[in-house]
This record gives sequence, structure tokens and C-alpha cells, in this order.
Amino acid sequence: MSSDRQVASAPDGRTLTFAEWGDPDGFPVFLLHGTPGSRLGRHYDERVYADAGARVITYDRPGYGGSDRQPGRRVADCVGDIGAIADVLGIERFAVGGGSGGGPHALAAAARLPERVSRAACVAGCAPFDIPGFDWFEGTDPLNIRECEWALQGEEVLVPELEREAAELLERVAADPAEILGGEWGLSEADRAELARPERHEVIRQDVEEAVRTGVWGWADDDLGVIVPWGFDVDEIRIPTRIAYGLTDVLVPPQHGEWLARNVPGAEVVVWETLGHFTPPDLVAERIAWLVQPV
Repeated sequence: MSSDRQVASAPDGRTLTFAEWGDPDGFPVFLLHGTPGSRLGRHYDERVYADAGARVITYDRPGYGGSDRQPGRRVADCVGDIGAIADVLGIERFAVGGGSGGGPHALAAAARLPERVSRAACVAGCAPFDIPGFDWFEGTDPLNIRECEWALQGEEVLVPELEREAAELLERVAADPAEILGGEWGLSEADRAELARPERHEVIRQDVEEAVRTGVWGWADDDLGVIVPWGFDVDEIRIPTRIAYGLTDVLVPPQHGEWLARNVPGAEVVVWETLGHFTPPDLVAERIAWLVQPV
């Protein structure tokens, strides 16, 4: 099963665009994309979802792809959007997973929808920005620091820079999806190997093109939303939650995962010693299997 363009209305009337993959009769799992990203970011072989018994739902966060922008959105604002899509689909209980920029949003759903979310997973997700005594940038690639510095200067600085970045990104991906981040990034060998997998490349193209098809507002609002209070505290979480991270990650360095592991109550912690930011496809099946387990 795949249905890559469906729509729902957010609580305030905005249009939300979503997709479904895997087993239509499986247990529902929302997978939340990274930054930038779109609903088309998924495993290249959706049989992985079906074999795990999962009905996977992806959606464009506001400002990406086919979803209307929500200026000033906070991380926690995703909770109403996820609930609205679940309502349209007639789904009461579901799991939520998020990778990279989707990680904090998965934690928001875990904290604020405990009556509906059965399990949550945050993979290579960042810690809150305003933690006292926490060096948010330690070990981060300089190019990622630069983007955060643009965000700290505000939308009027950030948006033109991201528009330039988006144009360059589209050119790189059209030529070679393995170069989605370009050669200047100090990625680990593990991450470069993941991006070089040819089976990933068509999905990378689709995802990037859709993410910025209507502009960079989703990307900008993700960046702006992560450096201000998220609208919830991770210590509110009471459902089974997994925190997973790789020790060679320079996009979201491991101290972020370590902090989340210490501060999400009862978290199950998965640490990949040799991996970085991007999860090998063979580990996706295990992650989905964990999310669909009954509680």
C-alpha cells in the first residue's frame, strides 16, 4: 500500500498533506521527517513496513510540501496536527517516531498525547536549546552551527540564506543524491557510506524536491522553533520511549542523545558506537517492530 498525497485540516483550518505506506491493516505509526524534509522521506522499500505489521503515516510539517505554513509554530504545535490526521483516518491509538529534526516533535507527541500514543522513538534528535550549563554546539559541524546562528539572528536573516542553500541543495541532489550535504561537511565515514547507498537515491530526490517545492518556510520554521522553548518538557513523558543516537554524529552530536537519555523518564536507550546521523536501512525494520509492539 502507498498513498502519497492525502489531506486533512488542522485545528485552525490549515491544510495538512500526508501519505501512507506499508500494511493498511497494520498498527498505525507516525514517522516524522527531519529538517528539511517531507512526507516522501521514507524507507525505499515499503515492504519493510508491511512485514513489520505497520501502517506508516508521514506528513509535511507546516510550510513543507503540501502543508500550509504556520508562522511562529513551536515544536509542541505538531501535537494538534498529528491528532487531526489520526482523526481523519479514524485512528485512535498509534505510535510515533521521529528522526533528526523530527525527534523533538515525536517527544512532543509522547508528552502531550499519552492517551493516544502507545510508544515513541527519538532517533538522532536534539536536546532543548535553553538547558543551563549544556554546550549545545559541542562537536557540531561548523556548517550546522552557521545555520543555527542565522536562526538566532531571526527570520529576516535566516530565510534568504536558506533560499540560497535550497537552490544549491536542489542542484546537488539532481546531480548526485549522495551529495545531499555537499563535500564541505565533516561527516563520519558511516554517514558517507549511508548516503552513498544507490537504493536511497530516488527517495532522497523525491524528499528534497517536495520539501522545498513551495519555498523554505517549513525549513525556516523548524530552525526557529528548535532554538526557543518547545512548549513542553521532556520530563512530562510517561509512555514507553526510546532514545537512539550514534557516537559519530556531527549533525546532532551524541551529547544531545545522552542528555535526552538522562531526562526522558524511563527511556530505553540505544547507542550505536560506529554509526552517525543516518540509520542503516536494516535497522529500520527493528525500530518499526519496536514501535508496533503492544503496551
